[in-house]
Formats: sequence, structure tokens, C-alpha cells
Amino acid sequence: MILDYIAKVAGYFFGTANERIIAQLWPIVQHISSLEPKVKELTDAQLRAKTDEFKKRFQAGETLDDLLPEAFAVVREASNRVPRSPNPEIPPFTMRPFDVQLLGGIVLHQGKIAEMATGEGKTLVAILPAYLNALTGSSVHIVTVNDYLAKRDRDWMGPVFDFLGMTAGAIQSHQEYKDKQLAYQCDIIYGTNSEFGFDYLRDNMRLGVEEQVQRGGRNYAIVDEVDSILIDEARTPLIISGPAEESTEKYYEADRIARRLKDKHFQIKEKEKQVHLTDDGTVEVEHQLGIGSMYTGANMDWPHYIEQSLRAHHLFKLDRDYIVKDGQVVIVDEFTGRLMEGRVWSDGLHQAVEAKERQKIKEENQTLATVTLQNYFRMYKKLAGMTGTASTEASEFDKIYGLEVVVIPPNKSLKRTNFTDKVYRTEREKWNAIEEEIAEIHKTGRPLLIGTVSIERSEMLSERLQRRGISHEVLNAKHHEREAHIVAKAGQMSHVTVSTNMAGRGTDIILGAGVAELGGLHVVGTERHEARRIDNQLRGRSGRQGDPGSSRFYVSLEDDLMRLFASERVSSILQRLGMEEGMAIEHSMVTNAIERAQRKVEEHNFEIRKHLLEYDEVMDEQRKTIYAWRQKCLEGKDLKEGVLKMIKDSVLDEVDYYMGVQEEGQSWDTKSLLEWFGTKFRAEVTPDEMAGKTKEEIEVLLTTRAQELYQQRVREIGEEEVLRLEQILLLEKIDAKWKDHLYAMDHLKSGIGLRGYAQIDPRVEYKREALVMFEEMMFSIRAEIIDIFFKIKIERGVPAMARSVWKAEDFVYQDPSLLLEGKRSSQPTATNAEAGERKLEPIRVSAKVGRNQPCPCGSGKKHKVCCGK
Repeated sequence: MILDYIAKVAGYFFGTANERIIAQLWPIVQHISSLEPKVKELTDAQLRAKTDEFKKRFQAGETLDDLLPEAFAVVREASNRVPRSPNPEIPPFTMRPFDVQLLGGIVLHQGKIAEMATGEGKTLVAILPAYLNALTGSSVHIVTVNDYLAKRDRDWMGPVFDFLGMTAGAIQSHQEYKDKQLAYQCDIIYGTNSEFGFDYLRDNMRLGVEEQVQRGGRNYAIVDEVDSILIDEARTPLIISGPAEESTEKYYEADRIARRLKDKHFQIKEKEKQVHLTDDGTVEVEHQLGIGSMYTGANMDWPHYIEQSLRAHHLFKLDRDYIVKDGQVVIVDEFTGRLMEGRVWSDGLHQAVEAKERQKIKEENQTLATVTLQNYFRMYKKLAGMTGTASTEASEFDKIYGLEVVVIPPNKSLKRTNFTDKVYRTEREKWNAIEEEIAEIHKTGRPLLIGTVSIERSEMLSERLQRRGISHEVLNAKHHEREAHIVAKAGQMSHVTVSTNMAGRGTDIILGAGVAELGGLHVVGTERHEARRIDNQLRGRSGRQGDPGSSRFYVSLEDDLMRLFASERVSSILQRLGMEEGMAIEHSMVTNAIERAQRKVEEHNFEIRKHLLEYDEVMDEQRKTIYAWRQKCLEGKDLKEGVLKMIKDSVLDEVDYYMGVQEEGQSWDTKSLLEWFGTKFRAEVTPDEMAGKTKEEIEVLLTTRAQELYQQRVREIGEEEVLRLEQILLLEKIDAKWKDHLYAMDHLKSGIGLRGYAQIDPRVEYKREALVMFEEMMFSIRAEIIDIFFKIKIERGVPAMARSVWKAEDFVYQDPSLLLEGKRSSQPTATNAEAGERKLEPIRVSAKVGRNQPCPCGSGKKHKVCCGK
């Protein structure tokens, strides 16, 4: 005991940073274990009653850290008592969390990342901090990589939460709306990263608070496979989109031309996944299109269409990057190997791939709402994660998310043997060697898991094994519905499983009888992945919880990673080692060179993610501002105060404009100011009222008069109706203007890189222009809201009961030139008695108004001195 204590003290002062953290936390684990005998004496009812006791103590002032030892002890005991589920797919709960699992739970509660080896029971670990943090009354989100795991984990762990008087739900991508609302009412919610993110975006497009599903904001999230979600998938922003107005015919024409272009017409940049036309290519495309130049007037879209089509043909491969299913192009996730149903590539790439595969082209999409996963998860008050492979990316977790990685020691020491890579010159030699190794090990009765990088490669290997007469199962995105069945058999005697990256995460392969004595599961990697983490995940399927096992990777100089990032270095090493045809090299120098290549790719991908985040941080602040404003409108908060402030700001801006600093000999343009006021508020202020007043006194006069006119409108319409009107107008204008702003921002981002040629930092320019565009949008919302409010007329004859559910179409303008799209007024208007008979056309968004053209608001002034100011 004394020696253990001395070892812990020595570790505290002299160990690694990770060892010092573990040494600090170990006394808490011992405290939890010391409570176990006392907790075991409690009846089921007494154990369940502990939840209410903890909640009361928290409300009385105790912190979650104070409650942690007792709460963890209660969960540990509950997980032992939960009865066997009648569902045969759900394992019985004879699970008592080990001490190292308690350690992992403490790390998660502290808002850190717990790196735990495969088979260490991360799913069970998550329920400890989830239960503790749910005691606050706020929901806890447990984030998984796919719907299957979200539902599975809820089904596995739900009985423990039920036993303790808490509820657990799961959200799914194709879930009924009411079911999703119910799931979000639970204390603990399981779901995928994208579904949580999309629900956040959808909630900020709802037209009523009662329609929103996420409750109580974002308090605490535990992200399973945190490196996959926060790093691998962070490069792709979540986007809700609607159809844009461009024709899809150009994609077919671009595809026809792309098929005819030769190598000299374009340059492929595989590392950047880009294709650019050469000068010869530009001339050839212009000849094919029969146009003078692609870079003038209406032809300037053509380079974009052609280059996207070339990317589709030369960088995106069928059965690797996507499959064609039921006439639809469906993306395959490069990291998990799963189908990404409902997801599309943006910027016209998806349409280019559809044209390449001769499928019906969907309309190109326009962004309606967007957020990156980085910024979505940074909105949580507390964030934690767990994975088997985080330490290689510890620096990025710290810089982007402020998350510290703590490596949790395994419950049992690792017995897996990781053999050095076998390297061949060509792919042909490599695949022959893989086939021979599978055949040799299969004869011994050991099960094998063979990992491939794509659907295409998995099916190619499957054909080879069929010719050899080796029985096997294939697990890829085409057979995902059989995943649980295939994984359940993967550890059985003589079983061979060929899989894409689908088997690399979230799957525990349990060894069958007698397999451990033969050496356990053998894992074969057919290619090194860009990221070391993905390779380590595949390796981690073997050797779980102290089981024996082994792994080996096969590499050729023709593999993508080697060809792009390491071919020269490794090739020179192989030549020095005297490599010949058909010969394999196993040497630490080669393995180190491969890992250096992987680090190079990881650094490159980090720069991409960092670049994406820098741009999105600009949008993130704007999105938070707009969504916070929209939410207040949705909840009906401060509507009157908000409109009064708009009126005041509008008056002050115009007084500033017309009565600003004047050059010597010039006078204030009070005439134009009074014209603006009369047009805007439909009331007159005479020059006599302004005579002899200072600028500040005129500001007070006009602001007071405008606010009096507002109160007059309230009396005319009725206070209740005005609040509903203000809510509808604000929501409608915010949504419409925000959508247009996102469209403009997409175009700004796509062209901002060209500023670099003028020696201007594109990021600085993007931030500057984005701010100007955002301020213009806010000004436009304010101007249109005031216009509508003072010119609108409510349809008469609407029953009072119906008024509580009025929509925008229940309101029309008095001025037919400014009609809000919706019902036509049944009353002749004061400005045009024929308006009641003729059909009134709705306003539509048109081309940009010139500075010297009449302002479309109807003021009669030039656009540059009115709404365009």
C-alpha cells in the first residue's frame, strides 16, 4: 500500500503530463469504490430515489463535482442490476464499470477527451457523466457517427437510465417529426453529429416556437469517435439548401465537352482535388462552345461548369467516392465507408457527377442555412469526447476546441502483435501477396478482417477470394443493412470478412470459442490511409480487452498516399535495399517514411480545416446575431421595443445623412429630409416646425413624431394584432434577407481568392466585405419593416378567433405598387380606386438597382440617396 502511494506521488511529480493527470484523478476513483458496499445495500427503490435526492442537492447549492462520487457509484450499481432485455439484439447488463472506466467518466465530465483503446467499453463510460450532468435539468447529447450506433447505444444503455428514473431517446435522420420532438424531451439524447447540427439549422427556420425540437440550448455533449466527427468530418460544412434558378442544361453540355478534352487541355492537381484548364484547353472549349471568349459577359460561368465536369471525370470515381443507386448519385463517406443519403456536393460538383453518370440532374442548390461542425460544437457550454485515436491530433483539438486529450490506461494490457508493413513496387504484386496471406492464415482457422479503402477495392478482393474458393462476407455501403449480422460473425473460427472503413469504428468483434488459442483475429490493411488514426482504428478491431491478435499493412508505390506524398523518398530507400520484382520489403526505415507521409497529409488537411474555420468564423458571428434576433421574434420578446428602436435609428441615420457636416457655404438639405419623412411615415412635418432648431433638436422632434405615429397605428390596428403583425414581418424579412445574404456570401467566398493576385490578403478582404454586406442587410431589413408597417392595411371581416393565427398573406399594402405577396385587398385603396378590380402583381426580387435609378421603395428619390444609401 505504501509502495503504491510512493509510486503515485512519484508519478505526480516526475511522470509525463498524462501520468500526472491520472495520478490526480485516481483518489476520486478510490472514493467511488469506497462507496460501493454502502450503495449495494440499497433496494431498487432506494437506488432510484437517489436521482431525486441528487437533483434537490444540486438545486440547494452543491456542485456536480460534489455529487460525482456518489452519482458514479449509483450508476455503477444500477448497471449491475438492470434486468435482461427481452430483445435478443441487446446484450444483458452484467456490466460493472471498471476503475479505468470510472477514470474515463471523470475525464469526460471535466470537458476533456478520453482516449480509450478498442473494447474498453466507451459506450458504458458515457452513461456516467451523462447521468451526472442530466441532474441539472438540462439535456445531455451523446453524439455518434451514424444512426445505427445512435439507436443501438440508446437501446443498450436506455434501461440503465430508465432504472434510475431518467429518460433516453435517439434521433434519426428519417424520423417522424413528432417522434423527434419526443426524443428531444428526454434527459439523454443519442444522435449523429449531422442530425444535431441540421436540427439546429432547421429550428432557426421554423415559424413557431412550438415547432422547434431542440430544447434548453446546448448544455453538454459527449462526442463518441470524437476525432472522426470533429476532425475528419469538420472539413464539410452542414448546409440546408433550396433550388437555385440556374438551368441544369449547361452541365450536360460541359460533360460533352469534358469527354473530348485531351491531357494537354487541363492540369490535374490530385492533392488539392482541383482541375484547371490550360491555355490550349481554354481555346479548345471556346471552339467547342462556338463563342469568342469564356471570360466576358454572359459566358463567364463556363470555366466553372467545365472545370467541375473535369473534376467529376478525373478525381471522383464510381464505387469509391460515390455509387449510383435507384437513379441517384449517393456519396460514400471516405472515412467511414458509409452511404451519405441525402447529402450532396455543393458548387455544382454533384450535378457534374450526375451528368457524367448520365443520370437526371437535380437543380443546383442555393444555401438557405449553414454551419460548420467546428462552430456548431463550439456552441456547447461543455464539450467532451472519447475515441481510441486522439493523441495524434492533440494539438488540433487544443487549438480549435480547447480540448485536452487524456490517455486512459487499459483494463488489461494489449497483447496484439503489430507486424511491420510489407512494401511492394506495384499494386499487382501487393494484391497477389495479400491473397496468399489470407489463404495461409485461413487454413489455420483464425478469423481475418481485411480492410479496404473503397467499395471498388472490396469487391475486387471478393472476386479474387471467390476464385480461390475462400468463403467470406463483404461489408461495405452496399450491404450496410446486414452490418450487425456480419460483425457478429467476424470473430468466429475460420471466418473471413472483407470490409471498407465501415468496420473501423464502433464495432466490437468478439472472438468465438477456441479462436484465442489460435492467436485471435488477424487484421490485414490493404493500403495505408491518409490519416494514421484510420489505420489505428482498423488495427484496433483486434486485441480487444487483452485478447490476442495481430495486424499487418500492405503497401505499394502505386497506392495514392505513396504516389502523391512519399514515392521519391520510399523509392530511393527501396533501391538502396536492393528491391527486385515480386520482392517485399519489411524495414523500419520504410515504415517511418510512410508515417512521415501521413503526417504531411494530416498537416495539409489541418490547414484546410483551419482555413475553413477562419472564413466561417465571420459567418458564425453573423449567424449568431441573426438567429438570436430571430429567436426573440419567434418568442414574441421585445417586439414593440425593437420596432421603436428601428424607427429611432432610421430617423437618426437620415438626419445624419441630410444634416451632416457641410462644406463652407452649404446649407442642410432639410427639404429632402422632410420629403423622406413624409414618404416613410405617411405624415407631414412642416419647415416651420424645424426652423431655428439645432440638429439635435430636429432629431428629437422627428423621432418623437415618428414614435407618436407608431402609437397611432397601434390604436388603429389594435395592440394584439400589431404584435402579431410585427412578428410576421420580422420573421419574413429576416428569413428572406438572410437567404439572399448567404447567396451573396457564397459568391464572395468563391471569388475572394483572386484578390491574392493583387497582393491583398483574401481573408482580410473577405472579413471587410462580409461586414459591409451584413450591415447593408440589417439596414435593408429595418428600412423594409418600417415601410410596410406604416403602409399596411389589414383585411377586414377576418373573425377575431382567426386573427390569432394570421399569416403574412392576411396583410396587404395600401399602396398597390408595394403589395406584399398574398391576398388581394377587397377594399379600393386611397391611392388607386381601380386596385380592387385589377389583379395586383406581387413584388419579386429583381436585378440590382442602379445608384441613379428611382428607388424601388416608391419614395421618388434616386436609389443612392434613399434605400441604397
